[in-house]
Amino acid sequence: MTERVQYDEFGMFHENASEYGIPYINPPEVRREFTKVAPGRWLSTLVWGVQSPQIVFLHGGAQNAHTWDTVALALGLPLVCIDLPGHGHSDSAGAYDASALPLAQNAADIAAVVGALAPQAKMVVGMSLGGLTTLALARDYSELVNKMVLVDVTPGVNQEKTKAITDFVNGPATFPSFEELLERTMQFNPTRTMSSMRRGILHNALQIADGSWVWRYRRDDAPPLPKIEGELKRPDTSTLWDVFDAYKKPLMFVRGMRSQSVVSDEDETELLRRAPHTRTEHVLEAGHSVQGDTPLELAELIKSFLAD
Repeated sequence: MTERVQYDEFGMFHENASEYGIPYINPPEVRREFTKVAPGRWLSTLVWGVQSPQIVFLHGGAQNAHTWDTVALALGLPLVCIDLPGHGHSDSAGAYDASALPLAQNAADIAAVVGALAPQAKMVVGMSLGGLTTLALARDYSELVNKMVLVDVTPGVNQEKTKAITDFVNGPATFPSFEELLERTMQFNPTRTMSSMRRGILHNALQIADGSWVWRYRRDDAPPLPKIEGELKRPDTSTLWDVFDAYKKPLMFVRGMRSQSVVSDEDETELLRRAPHTRTEHVLEAGHSVQGDTPLELAELIKSFLAD
């Protein structure tokens, strides 16, 4: 019988703080909340602090709300990190279209959570799929997006640019041991430390009854997981460029400059053509996952943009 791996969801924050030199006296006040977004469907959120949240964080595809842990610790502000539909502890939106994840449905679900948990939020930060969802949220629920931060994504994302990510996500559905899962994840994330990868996997994978491991996010051939149904599909992003034409509120675009980024120079040029007021930040030591590669630098950018 494979040994069971112990997992304390809220017991590893001291590791994040120690790895990045963040002062740590007492554990942060973090709780998990579930918000009903439709009959029989609930979205899960990590709520940091007890005061009204100032920032909403939306993670990328095949990630979960814990991807923001180090950023949240560095900020030290009340905020919420939402598990997107079909990710982490959230229910999916149901049976997805064969070609696209419905970003409009994502936006509607997120709007319900923001309205319930963070109605006075000053900013929405979205990375990758979370960034595309943020654009849909700004289009359909503009009153909820007072400031927008897009982390390494534009509507110009396509299959070629995301091939490395897709190859990783479409890898084995199960892993016999945690060590094998960690080894494969490290191969696809060469810029990350092993300690951060270990924490990330514990938050984003699940050890099932026979001792093997599966991801928490949905994929076509994965075994069914509790509270998750449906499939993870590529979103249709073509119409989201138009959001920049209409969005006149503060906007910051953060781009990782290592080869793992999914943003091209052409994408950035098009974004600035449509929204010339955008504050643009290039993070030299980050790839696609800026919050994983350089969380302290991203936290400082967010904090300064919030204060502008």
